[in-house]
Amino acid sequence: MSKERIEELKELLNKYDYHYHVLDAPLVEDSTYDTLLQELLKLESNNPELTTLDSPTQRVGGQVLKGFSTVTHKTSMLSLGNAFDEDGLRDFANRIAKTITEPVKFVCELKIDGLAVSLTYIDGLLVQGATRGDGETGEDITQNLKAIKTIPLRLQQKTNLEVRGEVYMSKESFAKLNQQREARGEQLFANPRNAAAGTLRQLDPKVVASRNLSAFFYSLVESNDITDSHSESLHKIKQLGLTTNPYTEVLESIDEVVKYCHKWHEKRNELPYEIDGIVIKVDSYNQQRSLGFTAKSPRWAIAFKFPAQKAISVIKDIELTVGRTGAITPTAILEPVVIAGTTVSRASLHNSDYIAQKDIKIGDTAIVQKAGDIIPEIVEVLKEKRSGEEQEFSMPNACPVCDSEAIRAQDEAALRCINPACPAQIKERIIHYASRGAMDIEGLGPAIVEQLYSEGLINDVSDLYKLSVEELIKLERFGQKSAENLVVAIDDSKRQSLSRLLFGLGIRFVGQKAAKLLAKEFGDIDLVMDASYEQLIAIPEIGDKIALSVNEFFAESKAKELIDKLKDLGVNTKEVKDNKIPVESIFTEKTVVLTGTLEKLSRKEAQEIIENLGGKVSGSVSKKTHLVIAGENAGSKLIKAKELGIEVKGEDYLIEQLDAN
Repeated sequence: MSKERIEELKELLNKYDYHYHVLDAPLVEDSTYDTLLQELLKLESNNPELTTLDSPTQRVGGQVLKGFSTVTHKTSMLSLGNAFDEDGLRDFANRIAKTITEPVKFVCELKIDGLAVSLTYIDGLLVQGATRGDGETGEDITQNLKAIKTIPLRLQQKTNLEVRGEVYMSKESFAKLNQQREARGEQLFANPRNAAAGTLRQLDPKVVASRNLSAFFYSLVESNDITDSHSESLHKIKQLGLTTNPYTEVLESIDEVVKYCHKWHEKRNELPYEIDGIVIKVDSYNQQRSLGFTAKSPRWAIAFKFPAQKAISVIKDIELTVGRTGAITPTAILEPVVIAGTTVSRASLHNSDYIAQKDIKIGDTAIVQKAGDIIPEIVEVLKEKRSGEEQEFSMPNACPVCDSEAIRAQDEAALRCINPACPAQIKERIIHYASRGAMDIEGLGPAIVEQLYSEGLINDVSDLYKLSVEELIKLERFGQKSAENLVVAIDDSKRQSLSRLLFGLGIRFVGQKAAKLLAKEFGDIDLVMDASYEQLIAIPEIGDKIALSVNEFFAESKAKELIDKLKDLGVNTKEVKDNKIPVESIFTEKTVVLTGTLEKLSRKEAQEIIENLGGKVSGSVSKKTHLVIAGENAGSKLIKAKELGIEVKGEDYLIEQLDAN
């Protein structure tokens, strides 16, 4: 009975997914879908051997990946040649006419600004997904692609094929993601393409699922079914349940292609996603084969690239901001102007060299564009528009916030405030300390830091650990629950790793990777503080700049005082090392694989139990695997284990072994 009901639920839910995410025509209410999904989850949890790759429960597995393996593409994912204007398009058509004498049809597709991927389906089931990489080899991101609702786990037909497409993030999802990151004090993504690429590089598929990515498919590379043209292949792709772009057109002449390109250059801002051009392909596969390839790209296709979107504005003023390392950055305050569908009123001027190079003055009329259609920048000033009332701008000799001396170090472009007690630096350091890549204090974003500093409640990161619920509920924006949540989040950060603490301290040039290397090498912040330049430089990948910066940072008495305060407040300053001697058990010298979501244990706890009992935990199932521990939503690893005849046990078995030893 369970097997039949599981099959029934899978078929229903996959049908609902297809109609909701691909056809944009929901068949049932969300509550109905959720009820059925929960029923399927429960049934599969009680019968893990009945879980299959095409189950909707497999979209987001519980396992955090350790890394991505490489995939060699059977057919190279070549880049396209570019055309930047109408002449370039006509040159493309003329080159084709030298080889193809009969009429040529062109397929025009919107060039989605995202990340190219290749998907492989066997018997209609998604078995592998990979990035483009260098065109020859990419990374296996199958689990992350399964988390994207517009990508079907099972096609409408049982067929073998490889299909290529573009994963992208909509403008709406991008805006929401950056709002969330800003609230958490995290670095913002520059544009939707970078956000999509960064999301697919996440090792936790749950993060991918939360960011609402989508995909369009545009190329059928290998298939059981033979088609004669690219347009037929697109139709086939759509029939199978894969999304294709609705604005693709088959055109009879290069004149029509030119009109299509101009039309979408003008209409691009009306789309819910970013495009950066048009892809034009010869439709007939026979004609494509006659035209062939160059070493880098096909002769039968070209990308028409849109020019950067620009507008003219007036530089009303130049504002200075101070970062956590004291860098003083000038920003142009502009007359508001609409570029790429959004209002732009600010543009970074980077440093004094940038201002001098472009001869920028306050009051200048300037051409502004969005680099990558996202980040505003000054292209050039229109000197012919000058009236003589424009004002020269020069960087100050003192910090605009604290009035302390500002200096420009040799071989550096940035001017810096040298006062570590500068209010602007203090706030930026606290924001950085609380950021996700550092101490990951949820709810402590820039606005809250500004409020706490203004109220005199914090003056350095150690003050965070002195905050009380009673103090917070007196402030605007805080109720009892939000105050309690923030205090708990701050307290939780005390147990973060040494590497996160080192990164959170904001030592110049010490990024997350360098922080991990230092934590691994020394294991204790006291040893890092006492390390000589020679000891630091001896660590592979720790260069001269990082070593000098670490020495200089900890040479300051205030840095040592801060570390002492953090220690007194219970903040962890050591890299945790497990020196337990494994006991003899049935796991001794056995290789165990964990798969699915465990109810009673975290993945880390389960791994520690196995290792403390003498076993080794592997990330993949092979003939050398002795046992698989399967939790809820176990997927391909469970299936492979059964194919190889490997013993499968549940979470309770693991706990029983712990109790027995």
